[in-house]
Amino acid sequence: MVYTGQSITPYESRRFVTGNGHFVGDLDLPNMLHVAVLRSPHAHAVLKAIDTTSARNQPSVVAVLHGRDLDGVLGSIPPPVMGPGRPVDALRIPTHPVLATDRVCYTGQPLAIVAAESLALAQDAVEHIEIEYEVRLPVVEPLDAEAAPVIHPELGSNVALHVHEQGGDPEAAFAQADHVIRQRYNVPRLAPAPLETRGVVADYQPQTDQLTVWNSTQAPHRIRVHLSELLNRPEDAIRVIAPDVGGSFGIKDCMFPEDVLIPYLALRLGRPVKWIESRREHLLAYHGRGQEFDIEAAVKRDGSILGIRAEIVADMGAYMLRTTPFPAFNACRRLTGPYHIPAVQIDMRGVLTNKPPTGAYRGTGGPESAFCMERTLDLIARDLGLDPAEVRRRNFIPQDAFPYRTVTGVAYDPGQYDQTLTRMLECLDYPHWRAEAERRQPYEPRIGVGLATCLKSSGASGDHRHEQARVQIESTGEVTIDTGISPHGQGSETAFAQLAADALGIEPAHIRVRHSDTTLVPFGEGTSASRGLIVGGSAVYTALQAARQQLAQIAAHELACPVEDIDFQDANVLNRRQPDATISYTHLTNLAHSRGALVFGGSYTLPENPFTFGAHGVVVEVDPETAAITILRYVGVHDCGHIINPKLVEGQIHGGIVQGIGQALTEDMVYSPEGQLLNGSLLDYAMPRAPAMPAFTLDTVTTQSPTNPLGAKGIGSVATVPAPVAVANAVLDALSGLGIRHLDMPLTPDKIWRALCDARGETV
Repeated sequence: MVYTGQSITPYESRRFVTGNGHFVGDLDLPNMLHVAVLRSPHAHAVLKAIDTTSARNQPSVVAVLHGRDLDGVLGSIPPPVMGPGRPVDALRIPTHPVLATDRVCYTGQPLAIVAAESLALAQDAVEHIEIEYEVRLPVVEPLDAEAAPVIHPELGSNVALHVHEQGGDPEAAFAQADHVIRQRYNVPRLAPAPLETRGVVADYQPQTDQLTVWNSTQAPHRIRVHLSELLNRPEDAIRVIAPDVGGSFGIKDCMFPEDVLIPYLALRLGRPVKWIESRREHLLAYHGRGQEFDIEAAVKRDGSILGIRAEIVADMGAYMLRTTPFPAFNACRRLTGPYHIPAVQIDMRGVLTNKPPTGAYRGTGGPESAFCMERTLDLIARDLGLDPAEVRRRNFIPQDAFPYRTVTGVAYDPGQYDQTLTRMLECLDYPHWRAEAERRQPYEPRIGVGLATCLKSSGASGDHRHEQARVQIESTGEVTIDTGISPHGQGSETAFAQLAADALGIEPAHIRVRHSDTTLVPFGEGTSASRGLIVGGSAVYTALQAARQQLAQIAAHELACPVEDIDFQDANVLNRRQPDATISYTHLTNLAHSRGALVFGGSYTLPENPFTFGAHGVVVEVDPETAAITILRYVGVHDCGHIINPKLVEGQIHGGIVQGIGQALTEDMVYSPEGQLLNGSLLDYAMPRAPAMPAFTLDTVTTQSPTNPLGAKGIGSVATVPAPVAVANAVLDALSGLGIRHLDMPLTPDKIWRALCDARGETV
């Protein structure tokens, strides 16, 4: 049986659905202390004085630390590194203290920590820390940041990141244009909101001088590197384990203050220490998105785009975590999407504000740039009286142009854009819904049809494009795969077992996959940027091919045939020219073991990023009286390369679409002018709910990528890129006949109702 391409239910799922997952929060070590964190109630203030005396005297309190206690002891949070794959014109990185010392720069910034015998006692003691603040005026709106007082005086400016991209001749493009589209777009901040918040447990054993850290992270090996630097300890004296991780979507790819504070306390106090982030702490700590776009598009009468000019202002927050600059850079570099646009001029400025850091969130710049580009495509169609699907077709990169390089230098591997769009329109029944929208009477709910096509790259850049793997085969034939990726819901254990099963002709049940433990697996870059299969899987594949080759050579000797005639099938090894000439797989592995251990290393470096193409179509119904939105139809078709497990692909796409619908209709981090988060709980931050989700119609088109031996493309984030703007385009299509040209997300009933009243000249 061939397992690659089969929809196998992830083997990891059983322990999760039966309640047998093991997360950081489940750890309960003897004599363990619990930590609570005091966070700033102000968005911008000078710390005049701090008094922890009363807190230290509270019952069962073991330690209280504030920023001054760590002077000369712990360094600052490691800064982001752009590297050669992310060229920038300017990058100013503010020093990010583990605990604030002289000032606080956002509501929720950690100020002090308390370790006590229980969490409740630690939380009570936090209330007894006395701080005197001198409150300053915060910078809340990113568009005001450049002219506002500088948040970090040592930087001299609130512009922390600047990227300028230009290619072709924009001036000539606009001079030749028959029409110019101009529009401003706002993509608001969002909360990643994984099911499991962040958490850290640390335990120091002085007898062996070993520090063990359990961290809900995407990248345990990177956490170990940073801990080694900050704690001044050799890496081999630190073990980092990422147990089961309940989702991330980017937030757990960064290092936060608590990631170093908890191990530091364990070393200092000689006792296990535990901290689990509350949901409010999570909503105050980190956000995704948060970008403003001003775009002009020069077009011909037939909808062909001659060039674009864009200005992007990205809200980076008060400090930079590891991934903070990446979304803005990606949005700038990849704004053109799947379209051939011969002239481009883009200026992006990342500005500092008195809000939490932003960073990678599923799609990392892709949903932001796609919202800008795909809304603009719809406005082109509207202004010129063209069909939105045909405008997209007219501007697609032609099939014979691959491999393609954009005018800003981004290399695309091949994809079937037109075929994928055509398939989506067929599944959507596009002509029917267009006709139905025309048929609706003014008193009936309005029908809107929205489209979006996009590209999503995978693999990131630099070290992220490299991964290692190890395959060990026992004499019994049992296989252990060690991988440097650190999955947290992707189903990688199952996918890798399928690869091994096909390589060695055995069942996946005989294969064990190990990861996320720096002692068991001493290498790894973790899981992010949809690199799990294309990079991590390719490294596993190379190790498996080495194992297969060595076993095949031994089998060829036993069966007296050329090695190229050896095949592995159904737990047997045979001569494919004489199928009756076989030996069992276990006999072969036992024989091979008599000649030495069967351990095979593999590594892979991605030469270029593969790009997955997606085409989404949405049909909505909007009630003009109540502004209620109902999604009637949702179709997503993706060209995602060679598929190892369709069920895993389907699960990733479902999740991405739901997150995209939430971004389009309900989600937005709302701040007051004083820099206070106004919806800092899941009672107020409106995430999408399952009963409101439509059924999804999904399909795939296959164009194998030449960038890796599996022919695969990343699938983890692609659906999150077109989903928000496809829904937004559908809603705004429904409203287009009522005098509404554009509304920014989220498209809440309140926002739509007010826009309708304004369009009708009614007082709200």
